[in-house]
Amino acid sequence: MKKKIGALFIACAMIGTVAVGFSGCRGAAPDFEMPEGGFDINKPVTITFYHSMGANLRTSLDEHIAIFEQMFPNITVEHTNLGDWNGVRDTIITELQGGNHPNIAYCYADHVADYNVANAVLSLNDFLADGAYNDLTVPTVLVDVETAEYVDEEGNPSDEAVTVERPIAFTQEEQDMYNPIYFEEGYEFGDGSKMYTLPWAKSTEVIFYNKTFFDEHELTPPTTWDEMEALCARIKEIDTNSAHVPFGYDSEENWFITMCEQQGSPYTSATGDKFLFDNAENKAFVTRFKEWQDKKYFTTSTLASTGTNTVYTSNLLLDGTLYMSIGSTGGTSYNQNLSEDKVPFQVGIAPVPQIDPAHPKMISQGPSVCIFKDEDPQKVLASWLFVKFMTTNPLYQTEVAMSNGYMPVLKQEIMNEFPTYSNWVQKANGSTYLTAQAVQVGMAHESDYFVSPAFHGSSDARDQVGKIMQQVFGNTKTVDQAFKDALDYLRAQFSA
Repeated sequence: MKKKIGALFIACAMIGTVAVGFSGCRGAAPDFEMPEGGFDINKPVTITFYHSMGANLRTSLDEHIAIFEQMFPNITVEHTNLGDWNGVRDTIITELQGGNHPNIAYCYADHVADYNVANAVLSLNDFLADGAYNDLTVPTVLVDVETAEYVDEEGNPSDEAVTVERPIAFTQEEQDMYNPIYFEEGYEFGDGSKMYTLPWAKSTEVIFYNKTFFDEHELTPPTTWDEMEALCARIKEIDTNSAHVPFGYDSEENWFITMCEQQGSPYTSATGDKFLFDNAENKAFVTRFKEWQDKKYFTTSTLASTGTNTVYTSNLLLDGTLYMSIGSTGGTSYNQNLSEDKVPFQVGIAPVPQIDPAHPKMISQGPSVCIFKDEDPQKVLASWLFVKFMTTNPLYQTEVAMSNGYMPVLKQEIMNEFPTYSNWVQKANGSTYLTAQAVQVGMAHESDYFVSPAFHGSSDARDQVGKIMQQVFGNTKTVDQAFKDALDYLRAQFSA
């Protein structure tokens, strides 16, 4: 089976702030044109990659970069961690104003919409299976991704490098490897015709909860927000310690946007009046949650943090301060501490509460990647080859899932043929294999995922609705004032 999967991969993957405008840009890089002769394997080329990976993910990244550089010895990949999503976005926007940028970056669709104000992001359409470059090839050294050793065209070990011609663009077989739910997100830019991103790894939000406590008191995870309210009241009856809180939510932005989607109330639109969130329905849920906060039913990362000390609700779950933490499956490892003397309880995972459980809505998040235009077409080609290699690599997808609980972006039938992945995901439990449990829960709800419209200003809209929640929960503004100020800010910045 190992040789079969290795051969499959060789045949497939190796075939290879924001409101500030861009008036200060020195001009966008030219649109890409395939150079005569295609990719020049004799010309050394260095490409840069901006991301927000933690240390455990960077280890795997380094290992696979080394394999990629074996396949294409003239390419050097340099990567930089910029802390978090906002760090990546804000750094790139600042660099674009000065005429600079990385070659590849972690992104959300709304980030790409901002970058494209400067016409900076490469459209990937010509590299797709039906694109303009589908008959071009590139010399590729064959390497087994599991052993990092040279192989021949049959996948057998080789003492020396074997170079063969492989397609530059996606073959149809490669393109069909992707889960279509994630692949189609690359078109989320209003017109639906241009593809600007490829999925790197995906996640959604779930409830991480103290299963030992729940079992002891015969509690069940809430399936609706009404059940969450009743459960919080019950937990406060069981645990009268005023310092303990029933649940925490890491991202106020995600909470606001998810509530809009679940109740069908307006949030944003890519066309017409773009900022639609200031309405009675949305004010109602913010008001309701403020009432919960007054009863000490929940906290958020913002409320729990002080000064420069950032506290995530996963920290509070593990230290016993709260009993449920709503956060990303991509952060599953932070809800897991295998030292039983520190965390003497099992962790359970459940989907986020819904307004209508018959029609659930869960946010799709996690990194996609975009490629930036560059005056050097060899850098563009090297970037494409790297992104293609990493995103169609089942071993890398497995390692990311195992490390943090991200969901693979490849179809399940492909991942399940990969023994390392299939054996791991079947071991899901609430301790040693918590990340496998998160992937199981997340992938069971893929058909329930949603994404928000992407346009210039959508990233700022996300920031502003998060601030509404933070300001109301922090008692610095009333509900009405927080909504008004957020809308006024956005309209002032994006009125043109």
